[in-house]
Amino acid sequence: MLEMSRVSKKFPGVTALDSVEFSVRPGEVVALVGENGAGKSTLMKILAGIYAPDAGAIRFDGKLVSIHSPRDSTRLGIGTIHQELEVIDTLDVAANVFLGREPVWGGPLRLVDRRKIHAEARGVLLRIGLDISPDRLLRDLSTAQKQLVEIARALSQDVRLLIMDEPTSSLTLSETDRLIQVVKDLRSNRVSVVYISHRLQEIERLADRVVVLRDGRNAGELHRGDISHPRMVQLMVGREVKTLYADAAPSRGPVRIELRNFRTQRYPAHPVSLSIRAGEILGLAGLIGAGRSELAKAVFGVDRPRKGEIVLDGAVVNIHSSGDAIQRGIYLIPEDRRNSGLLTGMSVRENITLPNLEQFSSAGWIRQADETASAQASCADLKIKTPSVETSAGSLSGGNQQKIVLAKWLSLKPRVILFDEPTRGIDVAAKAEIYQLMRRLAAEGVAILMISSDMEEILGNSDRVAVMHEGRLTGILQRPDCTEEAIMTLAVA
Repeated sequence: MLEMSRVSKKFPGVTALDSVEFSVRPGEVVALVGENGAGKSTLMKILAGIYAPDAGAIRFDGKLVSIHSPRDSTRLGIGTIHQELEVIDTLDVAANVFLGREPVWGGPLRLVDRRKIHAEARGVLLRIGLDISPDRLLRDLSTAQKQLVEIARALSQDVRLLIMDEPTSSLTLSETDRLIQVVKDLRSNRVSVVYISHRLQEIERLADRVVVLRDGRNAGELHRGDISHPRMVQLMVGREVKTLYADAAPSRGPVRIELRNFRTQRYPAHPVSLSIRAGEILGLAGLIGAGRSELAKAVFGVDRPRKGEIVLDGAVVNIHSSGDAIQRGIYLIPEDRRNSGLLTGMSVRENITLPNLEQFSSAGWIRQADETASAQASCADLKIKTPSVETSAGSLSGGNQQKIVLAKWLSLKPRVILFDEPTRGIDVAAKAEIYQLMRRLAAEGVAILMISSDMEEILGNSDRVAVMHEGRLTGILQRPDCTEEAIMTLAVA
């Protein structure tokens, strides 16, 4: 169906793609894998009409085609679910699902048929297991629910080839299982799927074939019988990654932060009480809508809590804003890094030093040389791949953007760090680096709350696991008791 031959693409200071070959057969699920910055998203954006290739050819159904815009891509029957959300928060769910394809009535008046799009949207939402009203505004949904709306939009089109770029990065185990079944249904209906994911266990379950990119070039290909986690990792990084999860800290200190009867705006009727010790990683698990992100935002001062106390190192503290939290050494790594964690139009340097500008200024003037030196040191420490610290943060891969969000807090002597989906959309090698960094911070006495929808991540990193369900804390498991079954039992309690 699709053949991309010797496709190349350059950006200032970096070659994103170098003579890449890629093909898809009708009704085939092809997984496209590689480290962050390997060129996966760039290749798919060329196919989606967002980027134009510098060289190479694209054939669809055997015919040479030129894809100059997303509209050209859609006309060919190609649908795309992008890694970063492409939704409009001020419109409702149905309007987002049918954006640009609204059925109309009234002749020349061309009035949008709201009843029809709501009815059809409801059917698509139920197909992927998202039980919400089509008239809910997107701004009232969680990031994971917004991601499912994007998936619904793509499935509502008559696609022949569906590109899914990190479709499960914010989904929990049950939502992921439902999505995998949707992909299998598409394959049985002869719809081809390009599946990009850093969750390699999903690829083992789904893919007919795996194409691996490394540094913008083809690194290898695996067919169904040869697909395994170790072989994919070896092709991706050029070496074997022996240990993904860092060893747990041998001992932990006194309680660093404690929440007492803490109530969020989302779930004011359900008080949450928990504590985290210095040097401990407390995993926070739960299904979509459990209230985990809302809890983190309230602790960080983004949202105002309804009631309750925050006790930091034995003293009650009042946090009315994120500025209050920052002054006390409490930092949030948000779930949506592009919209909440970065200023994508600013440089890597500016993003890293922004929370601590006083350190780099004299008499109100910023010492850019000191800023640059600090940002370069942070990039080296966290292995941030960027042509320069003056490169726009928005132009980097998702994994490198996440590392920038981490880097900006590390110079501020953190006491508590709230990680919300810390490795969403990040490759296996970068995951290992972030897990090691988390353990390093814990060894230095930082208390860490890790919110994650990735069960492997929760089980591999947590010293204890707290589980929430619809705003309630349903249980806290000690490490020996942490199993997938135990967590899921509490998550649906």
